[in-house]
Amino acid sequence: MVRQPMFHGDEHSHDRDEFADPLLDSDGLDVLRPQRLEEVVGQQAVVDRLQILLNAARKRQEPLSHLLLDGPPGLGKTTFATVLPKELGVDFQITSGPALSAPKDLVPYLTNAGQGSVLFIDEIHRLPPAVEEYLYPAMEDFRLDIALGEGVNARTINMELKHFTVIGATTRSGMLTAPLRDRFINREHLEFYTIDELTEIVLRNARKLKVPITHDAAGEIACRSRGTPRNANSFLRWVRDYVDSEADGQISTELAITALKKREIDDIGLDRQDRRYLQVLITTFGGGPAGIAALGHSLNIPPDTLEDEVEPFLLRSGFIQRTPRGRMVTTAAFEHLGLQVPEDDTEPQGRLF
Repeated sequence: MVRQPMFHGDEHSHDRDEFADPLLDSDGLDVLRPQRLEEVVGQQAVVDRLQILLNAARKRQEPLSHLLLDGPPGLGKTTFATVLPKELGVDFQITSGPALSAPKDLVPYLTNAGQGSVLFIDEIHRLPPAVEEYLYPAMEDFRLDIALGEGVNARTINMELKHFTVIGATTRSGMLTAPLRDRFINREHLEFYTIDELTEIVLRNARKLKVPITHDAAGEIACRSRGTPRNANSFLRWVRDYVDSEADGQISTELAITALKKREIDDIGLDRQDRRYLQVLITTFGGGPAGIAALGHSLNIPPDTLEDEVEPFLLRSGFIQRTPRGRMVTTAAFEHLGLQVPEDDTEPQGRLF
């Protein structure tokens, strides 16, 4: 059961069934998420190690050790964090680094934590320093230090906490401070998924959504999902909407391809924004090198958005390279866009074609 902190309030709980979101389960989580560790597809080495941790915790009748999950967005960090407490049958609370702006924001989560319960902190790398330091004694000694009064009359009260587990998730493990990282006994890095794994995820989730789909259609969705289950689930829902609107509700290979083209997703997963990035880099900057700020101005997109959301997949696909002089396009990008690779008759500009 997911238990939210008491200070959030629950005065409208009697209306929840009437207005329940069909895409969310009773805990307010995506219905497509696995409910048990054995249902997780992919990340097999991580699953095996987590199963060992679960078995050991059960045999010793102790809380799970603190766990840090890192990896790119959409690979299942939240899924693992929700599955583990369900496996142990313990309470579960969710928060995020940006939501904890001051130590007082953390206190309700710590005092509500029951024996063996799990506190999941998403984007834990964004914890403010004061909150992070306040969390240290809670994680190490299960103790909460509460300061009363000010000046010479100030005193500190130590409150004992139930032994609980912190599961942290981050997309930027390098931004974690060493003291915080060291307090996680177990750390797991999640990798991108294979096409076969994503195909299986699409097939399973199509059954959950009660939409007929062929194996080849599931494979077409998987090929465009950039190795990420979150994309696969998003595309599956879009294709389901398309076939319900424009066809007979059954997903064939042809309809899956047509639906994804309508969403401007090409055969390897590039969207309109990705292609615009490559086209601007080629047409405006001659293939590079170009600075990220200049690209951002040309595209009217903040540079940090380009770095976090656009460039990772283009880099992984071999379409661009980051160099000390700036971003440069590769021959593979020209080929994918159907453009002719220009003959470089002038002095080399550092372009990778």
